Amino acid sequence: MIDNVGVDRVNQVVDRVSDRPGYELPLLLLLGFRTLIDDLHAELARRGHPELRPLHGFVFQAIGPEGTTAVELGRRLAISKQAAGKTLDGLERLGYVERRGDPRDARRKLAMLTEHGEDVLRQSADIFDTLRAGWAQELGTNRVRALEADLRAVTADRRQRLDVPGWFSGGD
Repeated sequence: MIDNVGVDRVNQVVDRVSDRPGYELPLLLLLGFRTLIDDLHAELARRGHPELRPLHGFVFQAIGPEGTTAVELGRRLAISKQAAGKTLDGLERLGYVERRGDPRDARRKLAMLTEHGEDVLRQSADIFDTLRAGWAQELGTNRVRALEADLRAVTADRRQRLDVPGWFSGGD
């Protein structure tokens, strides 16, 4: 049973939540995401990778350890096969990706991360750890953990999707 103090606390929370417009939450989440990604890319540039763009991180994740074809990459990112192929061409010229024959199907070419590409993924993971630590220092470790737990709770029934580039441009 909730006593009057409990009711007052619930009302205070409702008042605090309702005094914010609904559109602010997605904008703040996007801004938080953008801040982390911009900070990541600034650090990657300082470490010798100024040519990398946010899309490339999605591409690296979509390629995965087993590699992928341009068609499958396009499907995973919800972009056209042509856009996927053009992106792979650029990353291949930069030395992050290489194309090889698919041992399961000689008609297909697999895009694979090179050691250079894998190294960028490792560096990105380290940078994200540092950025998270910075947020924890600013906000407090418990608040960052609570934020992560809350985001997991409201996204629990969603699978991880890499199709943000296509989604932003009107894909699925």
